[in-house]
Amino acid sequence: MPFGNFQTLKERIIYPARDAASSAKSSISRVMRKDADEKSFVKYDELDEAYIDEEEAPKSKPFHFKCDCCRCVSQRYLIACLSSIGFIISFGIRCNMGVAIVTMTKELESSSDSDSNFSTFSNTSQHNKTHPFLRLPEFTWTPETIGAVDSSFFWGYIITQIPGGYLASRLPANRIFGLAIGTSAFLNLLLPGAAQVHFGLVMAVRILQGIVEGVTYPACHGMWRHWAPPLERSKLATISFCGSYAGAVLGMPLSGILTKNFGWQSGFYVFGAMGIIWSIFFWFFSFERPACNPYISQEELIYIETSIGENTSLTNKNMRTPWLSFFTSMPVYAINVANFCRSWTFYLLIISQPMYFKEVFHDDVAKSGILSALPHLVMAIIVPIGGQIADNLRQRHLTTTTVRKIFNCGGFGLEACFLLGVAFARDKTAAMVCLTLAVGSSGFAISGFNVNHLDLAPRYASILMGLSNGIGTLAGMMCPVVTELLTKKGTADEWQNVFIIASVVHFLGITFYGIFASGEQQHWAEPHGEDTWRPEDTLKPDTTGKFLSYGAFQEQTSDYKGPNNGVIAMNGNVGNGHTGFNSSNNSKGPRDRNDDTSQSSFGQYSFDGPMYETKEELVQVQSRDRYLSEDRDL
Repeated sequence: MPFGNFQTLKERIIYPARDAASSAKSSISRVMRKDADEKSFVKYDELDEAYIDEEEAPKSKPFHFKCDCCRCVSQRYLIACLSSIGFIISFGIRCNMGVAIVTMTKELESSSDSDSNFSTFSNTSQHNKTHPFLRLPEFTWTPETIGAVDSSFFWGYIITQIPGGYLASRLPANRIFGLAIGTSAFLNLLLPGAAQVHFGLVMAVRILQGIVEGVTYPACHGMWRHWAPPLERSKLATISFCGSYAGAVLGMPLSGILTKNFGWQSGFYVFGAMGIIWSIFFWFFSFERPACNPYISQEELIYIETSIGENTSLTNKNMRTPWLSFFTSMPVYAINVANFCRSWTFYLLIISQPMYFKEVFHDDVAKSGILSALPHLVMAIIVPIGGQIADNLRQRHLTTTTVRKIFNCGGFGLEACFLLGVAFARDKTAAMVCLTLAVGSSGFAISGFNVNHLDLAPRYASILMGLSNGIGTLAGMMCPVVTELLTKKGTADEWQNVFIIASVVHFLGITFYGIFASGEQQHWAEPHGEDTWRPEDTLKPDTTGKFLSYGAFQEQTSDYKGPNNGVIAMNGNVGNGHTGFNSSNNSKGPRDRNDDTSQSSFGQYSFDGPMYETKEELVQVQSRDRYLSEDRDL
């Protein structure tokens, strides 16, 4: 009996308690798992809310001036005008030293009333009269020192051409352009103080100016990569570049006026201040791409982006630069040769024009500011006109390659012919007329080679511009040396040889550019995409050896000797009248795609599309919540 009572006790008390404990344990475990899952849900919800808050939170925008009038102005032409003004200031800064150094190193006549020192050498009756005397120059620099100071700018200028183009392709080109001119203007303010210390310090500052200004031309092309529609490239680029020639026209007379009336230091201060003020305006009113411009109208934004063929808000700045293609492309060499030829004559006239008129015609043309600036004034007018005509021809009649060759070779040809006229001219008026027409004609060539970089490779236009402009700077360094060697006696015959050589250089440039130049985008101009996989690449040819696009129907001709002659096929697969199941064994289900004996068709048309090779992708595995599953513990 005791055992029987004990058994009854287990059945009534111990077993139910054990079952209750097991059930409680299971419930607690289930609740704990549920809490863990709910906590994970809370975490995901919090993340979602955080993402939503980030999306809904107002994004911090850079500071912009609120200027409603800017919305009424075409932003691409505003950038063209601002960059043109920047080039005017840049070339004015280059002219400061050339004008000021004459006053700095020249003995000047002055006068003094009742000078105590002079009274010892004059009679008493003449004591109240003014007496001229010579004043020693402020700086006793030798001609070699003056030449070194003048040329030191180009030592730095040639260094940063290609690096500047590379930076402009990676960084915002408008920032590089504005900072370069602003920094050069600031350095210009330091030159008067540097001259008081030592000419070596002046050379150091000039070298730094050349380094920072060496990036201006490449950066300008870097801006037009995003801003210039293809059919407006000539127009916009020439508006910018005409500022450099206008700067040569305005820089020297303005520097001369300031030096004469306010001292030789005034030119450095005025142009330096102008450059800093301009850089501030350019910083706030220029933008890297149209999509970054808050003032641009929607119509202009759509027009620029659709014309260029890319979304300017998305750019890949990590692409590899095809350096080898630059040095193996004949159209690139054509641009470089043309830039060398144009720079040869440009620096010849900038440096040697006054000396030519003084030695051949015994006339100091430098004293007449208008006469000496006339050739470059004509060119500053011709350059934007040529850009307008070039783009009109491209829009209506001719290809880009034809237009580039016509303008470059035509401009060079006219310039070469007029240079021959200068070489054989023995009259001052005839020589000045031929020289003015020669320089003016070369303005048409700017719409040829100087815009051609944007045609060949818009993405790398800044680098190509740096490369060609560096070669042009080499011409500017070689030309004065050759001229000095040929004109040791300064006779008319020696100067005749100088201009004949310049003419021959241009004829050689015409030949090379006419043969090898191109206006079409090169195959290496666009980098290969990171993901170039396409499903069409996995298609296999049909029995005729042809690749058919997905979804294309093909009707077999009567010459086709296949088993289903005349039946329309899709993607190379001919329908055989079967349904989607194997007729020999209906229980087999849909045929395997490797089974060539069965075809899937409805009527005469085959809908058996090609089986593409799939691309492996990483996807997120869908999570499962255990407390919601069917096999959960209860």
